[in-house]
Amino acid sequence: MSGRRFGARRQVRLSDTDEHGRLRLDAVARYLQDVASDDWTDAGFDPDAHVWVVRRTWIKQVRACMADEGLELQTWCSGLASAAAARRYSVRGDRGGELQAESIWIHLDHDLRPVRLGDAFVSVYGSSAAGRRAPTRLELPAPPPDAPALPWFVRATDVDRLGHMNNAAYWALVEELWGGRLAVGAHLLLEYRQPIDRAEEVVVASSGDGLWLTVDGEVRAAAAILSA
Repeated sequence: MSGRRFGARRQVRLSDTDEHGRLRLDAVARYLQDVASDDWTDAGFDPDAHVWVVRRTWIKQVRACMADEGLELQTWCSGLASAAAARRYSVRGDRGGELQAESIWIHLDHDLRPVRLGDAFVSVYGSSAAGRRAPTRLELPAPPPDAPALPWFVRATDVDRLGHMNNAAYWALVEELWGGRLAVGAHLLLEYRQPIDRAEEVVVASSGDGLWLTVDGEVRAAAAILSA
């Protein structure tokens, strides 16, 4: 593969694992957003000059990473659109753990309006994208009307500096509802449709392989377990 690739290492710590020692997906999401930020800074871009928000993320857990496992993370740009970019990730552990992931990031100005990627971005990341387009279309269906629902409370520790629920916090809900299904291989997609703020009353609907976070009946995010 040609083009820029960025690497980092992490050690799976106790606070990032479930009761069985498996690396939780909310911790994985934090690793992914941190290595993306580190890559951006390492490439010479001012982290305060741009705003990036995640549109969607899929994570494929090939083999679960476990407590105290050393991880090698690699990330690279895997697609471009006018105001969005796709970023792929590879996570491999020294005990056989393996995850693959991709996120679609939307490029915004400080008024949170989409802004086109500039020449500087394309010159750094365009080669690894190799002409591929970043897909920004949402694809998960609406919840069925009879889906069971329960309240979900946004904590102060879930909120980022934009005042919204951080994208990693959504994966904590996936762990809460589906953790028992994640012991072995799993392939999941999470779509972020509209931000969720701390003070909003969130309701979670779930049915089969889908779940939805809603506010006043509006779907703000949706997740699904995909076929392998």
